[in-house]
Amino acid sequence: MKELQAGDFAEALRASLRPGKVPYYLFYSSLWDAYVTDPALMVVPFDDHVVHRGDGVFETMKCLDGAVYNLDAHLQRLQRSAYQIGLTFRRGPEAVRAKVLEALERAGQPECSVRVVLSRGPGGMGVAPSESSGTALYVMVYGAGRPFMERKPEGATLRKSQVPAKPPCFATAKTCNYVPNVLMRAEADVWHVDFMVGVDGHGHVTEGATENVGIVSKSGRLVFPPLDAVLAGTTMLRVSELAQGLEADGRLKGVVFRPIREEELYEAHEILVVGTTLNVASVVEYNGRRVGDGRPGPIGRALDALVARDTLENAALRVRYL
Repeated sequence: MKELQAGDFAEALRASLRPGKVPYYLFYSSLWDAYVTDPALMVVPFDDHVVHRGDGVFETMKCLDGAVYNLDAHLQRLQRSAYQIGLTFRRGPEAVRAKVLEALERAGQPECSVRVVLSRGPGGMGVAPSESSGTALYVMVYGAGRPFMERKPEGATLRKSQVPAKPPCFATAKTCNYVPNVLMRAEADVWHVDFMVGVDGHGHVTEGATENVGIVSKSGRLVFPPLDAVLAGTTMLRVSELAQGLEADGRLKGVVFRPIREEELYEAHEILVVGTTLNVASVVEYNGRRVGDGRPGPIGRALDALVARDTLENAALRVRYL
């Protein structure tokens, strides 16, 4: 068993690197105030509390045609999440925004994803936030995923999760403590379905592992859970705005945020799963039972198309970096 010296470390990292499902283009660390493009060097100190405590917050944004979509909504939520767990970045929110855009420009990829992490920072192996020397910022630019309905146009399958729903105080902050989310994703793999959805102790629908879930109700309304019980998904909020056009032309009778009873999933005209990468996925089966006529519904298809167009054409929500 050899002991690595500083000069050998980079070579050892490269030797241990395993290819991921998507390419990694660029990584920024405020600890170095520098960028790296070698995936083997995209590392975080083990004593950073985000590693051994999950003590941090994050956001993931998608980029198409050289512009990042809905950047400010994501960064505003990042700041809200940071506030909820008592994190402050001494350089301020504008510095985070500037680093994201600089990282994207340096990466030079017109289509990609970018993840931003604010961590408690390195400084100890305990649980106390006071151990850390200060908040750290990490930015990763990596390969983009494809919208769900592009990959599976026949629609999605959904099942009820057995993982206990997060209490609202934790659900509403996008922290790096994602163990419940990981377990939900593992459930989906076991059941061979696309998504899981949580149900709380009152029998109300919560959210998926990384997605929001809504319905087109029997009354013809688009319904999402209340924002005090789930993460306020940026795509969910944008979908609720875009849906007003469908209300104006008579295809919907309204858009509301209210508790959704689990039995409403069985009665719904449509079930929708929404998220940053997947856009709007139409559910055709819930817990093994057909939703609607077993095909993607008209509201889901229309909203998915509206989000795709919005991502490419809405100049007010696109921040260009190339």
